[in-house]
Amino acid sequence: MTDPMKTLDTSGRPKPTGVSQKSYAIAGIQVTVFGLDELRPQAKDVACLWLLHPRLATQERMTGVAESALSDWNGRIKDSPSAKGLIAVSFDQRNHGTRLVDPLANEAWRQGNPRHAQDMFSIFQGTARDTSLLMDYLASFIFPNGEHTIIENLVLGVSLGGHAAWSCLLHDPRITAGVVIIGCPDYINLMVDRARLSKLPSWTKSNPPGAEILGSEAFPTSFVDIVKQYDPASLFLSQVDCGAGKGPLREGPLPDPTEKEKQALRPLLTRCLAGKRILNLSGGVDKLVPYHRGEEFLKWFKKAISPDGWFADGAVSFEDIIDQSAGHEVTAKMVDEAVRFISETLAADAGRKGSVRESKI
Repeated sequence: MTDPMKTLDTSGRPKPTGVSQKSYAIAGIQVTVFGLDELRPQAKDVACLWLLHPRLATQERMTGVAESALSDWNGRIKDSPSAKGLIAVSFDQRNHGTRLVDPLANEAWRQGNPRHAQDMFSIFQGTARDTSLLMDYLASFIFPNGEHTIIENLVLGVSLGGHAAWSCLLHDPRITAGVVIIGCPDYINLMVDRARLSKLPSWTKSNPPGAEILGSEAFPTSFVDIVKQYDPASLFLSQVDCGAGKGPLREGPLPDPTEKEKQALRPLLTRCLAGKRILNLSGGVDKLVPYHRGEEFLKWFKKAISPDGWFADGAVSFEDIIDQSAGHEVTAKMVDEAVRFISETLAADAGRKGSVRESKI
């Protein structure tokens, strides 16, 4: 897999002013905190942006995003000394960088890893849990005398980090907003299609092809059951009768939930996403994480949370933006949208309303 952030290196985008960096070892994880020196003493309240890097990368790859987000926010509040401050945090995902244990576990089926589906999911789910763990202890390391209070947490993830960002949003109530860049909310749909493209025996051996892939060695039943607990599409759609015998891939529109299904979905959506703000950024020609593999779930989700949807009162704000010419990469336009979204989120009043916005850039 090529570096999805390499495009930024040659984009010609103006480089933001560098921000301070300090390293800490927290819970056995090497952590970089950006922006501590720029915090003003008068700014007692602080927001924290958690940055989750792509597969085969390390935390250093998120430095430019940290600098862009902090520079934009600090520029906006330069005349308001007591305004809420912003810091950003990066760390190596599990089995990456300083935490590397098994290089093969980071590779795909085509690179000879027979457990690609389990490895990738468990790694980024572990990273999501690490984010929650670090959230517990960060303030005691960086503000040991109570100099500031972290009152708001946001997450931004790229590719593998984007998958992890979805999990952070769903499963930690302290994460109130997130940016998912070239990630997917429907892991099974994404990976079953990747198994098809990789011509795995577990796909080709059945008639029709793929009919028996769920429950095969590539997708053990015990693993699929775990995915249903944590993945957005699998979690929510497990409460909906999507019809039997349609094959392992979601190819068409998903049914609206019945009133009985809504009764099961409401508390689940409320617990996971009520009041949260999400920006989903995708590449229009992305072949590794194609937008269409999460599209049917996103259509279903956006219909539910829209102003006239059955979960409109959940006050979920969702922006779905596609950079039409982008592949599996982070473009300058994506970063601009992410920075804009982060600053708007930080400036928003507490009483947020639900909304859906779709855009192609």
